Formats: sequence, structure tokens, C-alpha cells
Amino acid sequence: MSELTGLLSKVDMTEIIMASKFMQGRTWKEISAAAGMSEVFVVSACLGQNALPAEAAAKVAGFLELGNRAKDVEIALQMPPKKGQEAETVSKDPLIYRFHEIIYVYGDTIKELIHEEFGDGIMSAIDFDLFIERIENPKGDR
Repeated sequence: MSELTGLLSKVDMTEIIMASKFMQGRTWKEISAAAGMSEVFVVSACLGQNALPAEAAAKVAGFLELGNRAKDVEIALQMPPKKGQEAETVSKDPLIYRFHEIIYVYGDTIKELIHEEFGDGIMSAIDFDLFIERIENPKGDR
């Protein structure tokens, strides 16, 4: 907990969430269903890389039965993150930077979801398929 602000840091928040998740045998599917949001986004927020809206943060903290830490975690889940703080150097090219951003923001999330679904281990980049296609989106094609 930050002595300066009295609020939990994102790191402390994540440790409390992960310990509670483990001790209660909860899954990310259950936690995200309780929040009523995307599994990937909820995991990323619980790992400190995104922020949840107040209602979802309250639902996550309540679902995890955090006792006297529930309100602290609820507030920390809503705080804006400092994304990609581990980056030593990042390309200045906007397209390449976005690939780095995906890994910084969602890398640990993807790892958590892979481990929960398939067990401990690693994924391989040797045999995988990559497709690039335009997807229609009301906010602009992506």
C-alpha cells in the first residue's frame, strides 16, 4: 500500500486478487462473469494493466470475498494504470509500437488464460498461423 496516498498500488492489488483467486479455487471465467465483462479485459485489469468501471470493480471485489481489503481492491481496480512500465526500449514506429503495447498490456493476461485453460507450460511460436485481414468496425475499420 502506498503510504503517500493510502491506496493500494496496482502491484499490491494484483497480489491480493491472485491470492484470493488461488485460495478460493476461482477461475478467470467466473470472475469475469461476475464482473459482466470480457474475460481478457477483466484479467488485464486484475493484473493492473487496465481499469474497470466502478460497477464491475465492485462486483469483482465482492465476488472474491476480500473482507476488509474489498474496498481497497475495488478502488485500485478503477485507478488508471501505467501501462507497459517494464519496457526498456520500444520502437518509435507506430505499427511496431502497437505490437509491443499488446504484449505489455495483455501479455500477462494471455499467459494467465493459457495456464488456466491448458496448465503450466509454454506456447510455441514455431507452429502457428497468422492472418491479416480488415475487419469492419463502426469506429473505423481495423
